[in-house]
Amino acid sequence: MSILEVEHIRKCFEGTEVLKDISFSLEKGQVLSIIGSSGSGKTTLLRCLNFLERPDAGIIRVNGETLLDTDSPSTTKESEIRKKRLHFGLVFQSFNLFPQYTALQNVMLAGELLAKEQPDYKARKKEIHQEIEAQAINLLKQMGLSDRMQNYPHQLSGGQCQRVAIARALALNPDILCFDEPTSALDPELTGEVLKVIKELANKKTTMIIVTHEMAFARDVANHVIFMDDGHILEQGDPIQVMEHPKEERTRQFLSRFTQG
Repeated sequence: MSILEVEHIRKCFEGTEVLKDISFSLEKGQVLSIIGSSGSGKTTLLRCLNFLERPDAGIIRVNGETLLDTDSPSTTKESEIRKKRLHFGLVFQSFNLFPQYTALQNVMLAGELLAKEQPDYKARKKEIHQEIEAQAINLLKQMGLSDRMQNYPHQLSGGQCQRVAIARALALNPDILCFDEPTSALDPELTGEVLKVIKELANKKTTMIIVTHEMAFARDVANHVIFMDDGHILEQGDPIQVMEHPKEERTRQFLSRFTQG
């Protein structure tokens, strides 16, 4: 069974259809790279999957559970949105760290907030805090940030901030980790730092969706590639097939920008 099934997603903004009948699936442990020109709908698709935007039509299932069916009011209640979002971890292109919190506090924050909703929170407050802190410390160590845990975002490089953001996204053990152009705000050296971390996650069979303009990375790390154009999935398949032997002229035109030298 697919870990993620997306069926016929549509999204409009002010009368303009930004996503047009988007359907695809993803297997557990796979990496999906989404490529395409700016404005093709890639980020909007990620935001719909993370329930930061609500699709106007379509179905989203994770592990066979229907998270969203726009024809079923029971899956569109605001009270349920936060629970559904926990299936996905999202890493933004601009980090979106809280400047008033240290790296460690940024990673712990979501877990702390969710813990307060547990019925035994008051009785187990200290124990729960220690568990959340231990997990956050372990994640930051995995990101190579053992000596930066008490630093604030303004004391970190862009690459370090993005690694904190990845640790934060992993902290709630999401089914699927999503990246929205995670290196677009970084210089080439820092880009390499972040891509190395993502490759390590791929080697650990972390299920991921990556929106990226790093074509070599998209080809090398992904099991499946989707090319989006004007709100459509124009072409999808094996990375070698899509990126080295594209069937569509529009795909060939897009990829030629990255091979001209």
